[in-house]
Amino acid sequence: MNEIIKNIETAQLKETVPEFHVGDTVRVSAKIREGNRVRTQVFEGTVIKRQNGGVRETFTVRKNSNGIGVEKTWPLHSPSVENIEVVRRGKVRRAKLYYLRDRVGKAAKVKELVR
Repeated sequence: MNEIIKNIETAQLKETVPEFHVGDTVRVSAKIREGNRVRTQVFEGTVIKRQNGGVRETFTVRKNSNGIGVEKTWPLHSPSVENIEVVRRGKVRRAKLYYLRDRVGKAAKVKELVR
């Protein structure tokens, strides 16, 4: 890759990124722009995937809202993502939890990792 692009991308990286894995339940605080106002919206759910690496790394969080599954994907190093807080650790054996899309109720839960 070009050196100029590498330098620009490393300048965009966040200094501190919380450690979280697939299966963890996280609370993501994201900036939402409505007209000329900016507010913070919290989205809490299970991380179903993390992909890529470096400045292009993204993660997807899934939650059930009134019986409807909602998924959101954010770039990890985006300035619109203010804070990522790990609520609980999940015990999973896969890198991508796409099978949770087909599950409902208790079957859609991920066991908690006890350390």
